[in-house]
Amino acid sequence: MSEPPPPPPQYGAYPGGYPPPYGSYGSYGSYGGYPPPAPSAPKNGLGVASLVVAIVSLFTVFGGIVLGVVAIILGFLGRGRVNRGEATNGGIATAGIVLGALSILVSIAAIAFAVWGFNEVGGGDYIDCISRAGSDQQAIEDCANEFTQRVEDQFSVTVSPTP
Repeated sequence: MSEPPPPPPQYGAYPGGYPPPYGSYGSYGSYGGYPPPAPSAPKNGLGVASLVVAIVSLFTVFGGIVLGVVAIILGFLGRGRVNRGEATNGGIATAGIVLGALSILVSIAAIAFAVWGFNEVGGGDYIDCISRAGSDQQAIEDCANEFTQRVEDQFSVTVSPTP
């Protein structure tokens, strides 16, 4: 007597209760026989650009206001991409926004300080003297010499080189 043959292999459920591994049986599911598209890399350009522009704007006084505004705009655009799931650089974009705002404040303070300092050493009088001089070159030169002397006296420095 011979033993009965082994039972035929079972088709149907995957052993262990798990679904078949991806691509089993030659099927790609809802992708029409093609493998699913590879995930695309997030776009981090706006956040990085915001941070770079903000850092540069911290080192320029008069351009700091314009570059700070640009950094803030780029930062908000970068944050918008993060919120839509198109980028992963939320922290970099936020840093660009914060540093852009800081550069605007620093630039405004530096300009205000420069104007105050100019007025403290008689800059207003110098501008009045120049406007009264008109196109008279000797009068303009006298105004400049008077202003230079005032700065030297006030700060105990020599602005013009002595021969």
